[in-house]
Amino acid sequence: MNGHHLILGKLQDFLTGRTLTETHDERYRQKLARLLVEQKGFAKADVTPRRTIHLDIDGRREAVMVDLSINVCDRTVMIVKYGPGSLVTRHRPALAASRLLEPYQIPYVVVTNGENADILEGVSGNRLAQGLMSIPSRQDIATALAQHEFREIPARRAQVEARILYCYDIDGRCPCDGPLCEI
Repeated sequence: MNGHHLILGKLQDFLTGRTLTETHDERYRQKLARLLVEQKGFAKADVTPRRTIHLDIDGRREAVMVDLSINVCDRTVMIVKYGPGSLVTRHRPALAASRLLEPYQIPYVVVTNGENADILEGVSGNRLAQGLMSIPSRQDIATALAQHEFREIPARRAQVEARILYCYDIDGRCPCDGPLCEI
């Protein structure tokens, strides 16, 4: 075991073919990737796993992972942030990530525990839908992009969002989410 994460062996990443450590969390990430490709019409090339946002807050450097980012027409149009447990507590850090991963506001933000999902509108943070099957398809997003304006995130706003993300995903993380369990 690694902290509280039960190591179940190894698995092959659905999107990249790489060998990964199999945990319950990774099983859910793989399930989500399959859903996007097999049921929502995205190509494997549209979905990028494990993108990193680098944060530098008052000289403290950390990295936060975005589980899946989805591209359509050469733009990141949706991110998926996975975490076990309550969805509502993950809305704000996921919205912050959607304002930091790219220099523009990503239109769709999916917060999921692998069993349920909240689909948020990136600009307002309003919940658009609920449930894994409510995740927008590639066709839904391609249609919506015709009216979407990709607004650049101002530097001051990015700084605030970075602090929010740091507070939730770095300061508020479980001590066993790093390489060492620091209980």
